[in-house]
Amino acid sequence: MNVEELVRDTLREQAADGVLAPPHFADRVLAVRRRRRTRTIAGAAAATAAAVAMAVAVPLLDTGGDDVRPAGPMNPSDIIAHPDQSPPRDPIAAGSTVVAAFSTTKMVTQPNKDQVITRTYSLLDQKTGKYVKDSRWSFVDLAPGGRTAAVLERQLPARRVGLLDLTTGKVDRWIPVPQGVAGVDFSPDGKKLVATTYAKNPDRLYWSHRFKAHHDDGVWEEPSPVPSRTGFTLIDVASGKSDWHKAPYRKDAYGNSLNSRENFTFNHDGRLLYEFISKEPYRVYRDLRGRTVPTPAAETKLANEEIGFSPDGKLVGYPSGVREVATGKPVREVPDADHIDPLAWAGNKRFIAWRIDEGRKGNPMRLVLITLGNDKIVPLSDFMTQDYYDPGHWEPLFSGR
Repeated sequence: MNVEELVRDTLREQAADGVLAPPHFADRVLAVRRRRRTRTIAGAAAATAAAVAMAVAVPLLDTGGDDVRPAGPMNPSDIIAHPDQSPPRDPIAAGSTVVAAFSTTKMVTQPNKDQVITRTYSLLDQKTGKYVKDSRWSFVDLAPGGRTAAVLERQLPARRVGLLDLTTGKVDRWIPVPQGVAGVDFSPDGKKLVATTYAKNPDRLYWSHRFKAHHDDGVWEEPSPVPSRTGFTLIDVASGKSDWHKAPYRKDAYGNSLNSRENFTFNHDGRLLYEFISKEPYRVYRDLRGRTVPTPAAETKLANEEIGFSPDGKLVGYPSGVREVATGKPVREVPDADHIDPLAWAGNKRFIAWRIDEGRKGNPMRLVLITLGNDKIVPLSDFMTQDYYDPGHWEPLFSGR
């Protein structure tokens, strides 16, 4: 789920109970149910080519060992951790996976009382091995391998997609999207991009669509997001050729939409697109022409989680743990499962996750590496607050290495 979906879904639940929302309600929802944007590193058996390439490049993938060493620009260590850094300054990686970028988020109030959810990205510099802040972009997605990023300029909807070389920091090419784009996603093989198109900025909360929120001191008014998705543009990365397909925002039985950012994402083998919804089946799939299709049999276990399948396709992540794809049963060897939020696979038996420490003030969380069948949890970063809009809160973007 994304920010607006979490907020609006919770608002609706309160409205059904006759309860008015408190002021800054979005912040309170996000503090409990965080939005995250992750990249699934490898799919099931249908996408084995990328997984094989990563296994060759990282011989220690899945040894299960805890070879933790200091990071460097070319450090091939199985685990690169910086448990004293948050946000990180130096690379974080484990097995086949690296934190290739991260974002921080703030809410910026405009002169007309609108509010804009504003992300700032820090990208891993391929030369120095340091994360470098790059304030040019409003939205970033990483190609497999982490050397190229699809970027959108600050003004959304943007009219073009940039292909950013993470070695030089320069945009190699601009691909026009005249319909207006506000979200991009690479296919698992990196050959295609889906650019979700919008008529309005999905990260903007409009005072003209404000709602009343309850507070102990009275009723407050707050701006609200406005749904405006128009469709998606499918882009061939090599040639830059593109086709736009109509796919407007979803409406409920009453003709309303509770979400403004409804990005399309490629499924695990890149043959379909999906979007998250707030209730079962949690994902709605379309073919590459925009036609709604049934959920693929292999993906019925995915629910609303983005971590997806393990590289060998046998396991799938879900809140607080991992399930077997064949049986749907939880894997019971996940340590401290109640405080674990899986983010990205680092091999067939290991994954990177947020771990919440309820023993500390404010219940902070940190990136950790979990190995199934091993009780040892390896810290990868220092602790940070769960407050989504706090300057110290950051969201990782993963890629293969």
